[in-house]
Amino acid sequence: MTPSASPDPRRSAWIPWAFACGMLAVVLANAVLIYAALATFPGVTVERAYERGRGYNQVLAEAARQDALGWRAELALGEDRRLTLLAFDRAGRPLEAQVASLLERPLEGTELPLAFAAAGPGRWVAAVPGEARAGQWDARLTLTGQAGERLELRRRIFLP
Repeated sequence: MTPSASPDPRRSAWIPWAFACGMLAVVLANAVLIYAALATFPGVTVERAYERGRGYNQVLAEAARQDALGWRAELALGEDRRLTLLAFDRAGRPLEAQVASLLERPLEGTELPLAFAAAGPGRWVAAVPGEARAGQWDARLTLTGQAGERLELRRRIFLP
């Protein structure tokens, strides 16, 4: 190139367009991500989450009350889709109690009743309802003793 010759403006005319297209790609990607964030699951699984959070001291007091009972309970799912509940008092003796229970799908809010039947001292058995689809469920159980004391359990089970 000689000193008197001027550079060709057409050779570098694409450079500003490259920056504009790059910024446009960033803006479009951000727009897609913002839409996906706002249109999908909000993360709230319970109604009035703030108010429930403020009552956490009551949750702690209930947990302390149940710990003071000293009751232990174990829930197991068998191959035949039957739930077995074993419960013992503080001394390890089988518990005499009434059982109220249900299966709950954590995110859908589906609830199915469970009918536990006594199968021996401190042992109860319930068949999983046929309409319970495979996947994750919460078993919510309440054991009520003869003197009115109660133990509330929540166990996660996975149905095949």
